[in-house]
Amino acid sequence: MLSRLSPLLFALTAGLALAANQPGINYDEAKVRPYTLPDPLKLADGSPVRDAAVWRARRRAELLELFAREVYGRTPGGRPAAMHWEVTSIDRAALGGKAVRKEITVWFTAKKDGPRMHLLVYQPPGAAGAHQPWPAFLGLNYYGNNSVNADPGLALSTRWMRTNAELKIVNSRATEGTRGAHASRWEVETVVARGYATASIYYGDLCEDRPEGLKSDVATLFGTPPTEQRRGEEWGAIGIWAWGLSRALDVLAADPEIDAKRVAVHGHSRLGKTALWAAAQDERFALAISNDSGAGGAALSMRDYGETVERLNTSFPHWFAKNFRAYNARESALPVDQHELLALIAPRPLHVASAEDDKWADPRGEFLAVKAAEPVYALFGKKGLGRAEMPAVNQPALGDALAYHIRTGPHDIKPYDWAQYLDFADRAMR
Repeated sequence: MLSRLSPLLFALTAGLALAANQPGINYDEAKVRPYTLPDPLKLADGSPVRDAAVWRARRRAELLELFAREVYGRTPGGRPAAMHWEVTSIDRAALGGKAVRKEITVWFTAKKDGPRMHLLVYQPPGAAGAHQPWPAFLGLNYYGNNSVNADPGLALSTRWMRTNAELKIVNSRATEGTRGAHASRWEVETVVARGYATASIYYGDLCEDRPEGLKSDVATLFGTPPTEQRRGEEWGAIGIWAWGLSRALDVLAADPEIDAKRVAVHGHSRLGKTALWAAAQDERFALAISNDSGAGGAALSMRDYGETVERLNTSFPHWFAKNFRAYNARESALPVDQHELLALIAPRPLHVASAEDDKWADPRGEFLAVKAAEPVYALFGKKGLGRAEMPAVNQPALGDALAYHIRTGPHDIKPYDWAQYLDFADRAMR
């Protein structure tokens, strides 16, 4: 069976297998230590939250403060005053006439040589103004906008990239090997055929995914110190990537062909963590999707299963606030857990997905986090998943505004996942 896998998928599977065999990592449910989750409906003074008005007025702000201070770091600012952008290319007959393709360069200062990002948009075909504005999916990608589709018209990224022999990335720069490398994760033609635009940014445009990344790009706009010189509550890469998603939404909101009130933010793995933090902070996102986001994303931190807080902070010291390190091997001391991050998205729709073979990301912990967020959605009259136990593999659980599924297979995004996201988006944003 493995011989039939693509080289890229084989590398991903092998890497996760190695992660799954790391010493000190628990994969036995019987060995999960007892834990007590913090109550999302209890104010800091101990009084209960009984209605949506109190949630909005007080509790939501309390939880945002805790996550900013203790987990992700504080976002130091919003849209820069001098931010501007330009459509650098547009093809209204892209993908053999199946889509309109736009490439947009966004500068965060008045200087063209300053920090910037490249936003790629595919939308259903048609002349400008010939339709209602399109709802859209927005997410970050791992290997340049050229990786989301094999479209030969896409410009190759010239930014730093993680070395990847399978993608022929050498000297930390993209090559033709990255073109379309993650097309299966984006399903551009399928999404566009369903009447949605799909937009993407290379996450390395915003912050390089390495400790040195905090020395350049967006970090310099706000005077962020290097990884180990930050104050305890200063943001890291996940905060920066989330900030970039909001800036992309600023750009989409100015496009008359995109309906900015119907934009779903989504992400896989570390970028799933990012999408959730972006949606928690920015209520303009109409729908949030977490694909295999695991620890620091949708999975409960207090469950001693799969990747842990200590493993996150040790392997990726630049992702989270330094304050988060205080909870290495002492997750029970956390004042918040990830069900409360999911609750911050209420009452907007949320879809969390897991993969059966992705034990590292703790699928059960992701499901339990969704369940523990249900009481907050109930404040807004939204029904939960309608079940107490995890659904069977490939049998999605759907509520009014909450959805969860676990599919067969490894840590990845599959056509099955996109089929669920599109069906849920049809219910949530149509």
